[in-house]
Amino acid sequence: MSTSTRVFLVRHGATILTAEDRFAGSSDVPLADYGRDQAQRLALRLAGEAVAAVYASPLGRAVETAQILARPHRLDVRERSELREISHGRWEQMTRQEVEAEYPEEVAAWDDDPFTFAPAGGESGLAVTSRALPALIDIVRAHPGENVIVVSHKATIRLLLSLLLGFDPRRYRDNLDQSPAALNIVDFRNPTRARLTLFNDTSHYAEAGLAIPAVPGARLSKWWDDLPSE
Repeated sequence: MSTSTRVFLVRHGATILTAEDRFAGSSDVPLADYGRDQAQRLALRLAGEAVAAVYASPLGRAVETAQILARPHRLDVRERSELREISHGRWEQMTRQEVEAEYPEEVAAWDDDPFTFAPAGGESGLAVTSRALPALIDIVRAHPGENVIVVSHKATIRLLLSLLLGFDPRRYRDNLDQSPAALNIVDFRNPTRARLTLFNDTSHYAEAGLAIPAVPGARLSKWWDDLPSE
């Protein structure tokens, strides 16, 4: 019998600030109604899977998403504070345009290396991975041969995947994206060996006509957003 652990790694559904493109890492922003719908569609998709446990960041948008996903399996959500989103410090609740205008030097440093740089009062990507990766490995160790759902956040998930797969974490904003309520599947042969089986999948959006994610057009990094059009 295989002892591998399958982690359904999920970003929370869309929030009331998603469309406004504001920094809301450590802010406790609730899901929007359409974010709940996204989570419910994913819950239907995962309802037939044998899920042993559901874990989530303690932020409300992650907990509510996890509760929706846990309901078909009649499981309680186990909160892990280490899975919370990166804190943007004094940038929290500001739009990107506001941050660029008020703190241009911080933004330049963050664009150059978001893994080691942190805005005033915030966290670096390194700080996030130092808490989130051990927590994820603890979950894997606790569930050999089982399937678990882990609900976290955009930056946290991208940083985790970068480290697990051996990508340069300084480029996590350039190279990886996460849509609201996206499903990732990470199969762990053991706690030190992981394979990414599915990435940023939103095919559960299908009834809304969004089966295939659109080409990224914003909210990534300067490296992507500023590329000239052909």
